[in-house]
Amino acid sequence: MAKKQQENSASNLLDYVGEKLDPRPEVPLEQRLAQLTREQKAQLQEIEDNAIRNFKGMLDDLESALGMLRIGHHVGWKVLYMAHSKKTVRKYEEILDIRIRDIFPEKGPSAERSLGLVLAEKYSNFWKVVSGEIKITNRREIM
Repeated sequence: MAKKQQENSASNLLDYVGEKLDPRPEVPLEQRLAQLTREQKAQLQEIEDNAIRNFKGMLDDLESALGMLRIGHHVGWKVLYMAHSKKTVRKYEEILDIRIRDIFPEKGPSAERSLGLVLAEKYSNFWKVVSGEIKITNRREIM
């Protein structure tokens, strides 16, 4: 019981800090996009083509998986875990036949725009936030 109260207190503190102080640096517009090599662009296109060709299921799952594929280099895999549950990431990885940690950087040029990532790294344990053990309000928000 005491541990649960301590976790709730930590979560409340994170929410309070997040509301009062936005620790994200301002990322200039021209620096928000990943500069992909020709090989990286070809790899993304091949993954996308294969996923579309082989997919069977609900169209919105394919569409969301493709969105994750296209934004991954810009935000990095840590932000993707902030935006989606571990289960959802696994589902999209299966659709795309990839592991996001193998093809995307830990952090992309737009990673610092993620409130959830910045607060998780500054005040907490990243994986505890991802798993929902520690709650951060608006963790999926990007500026």
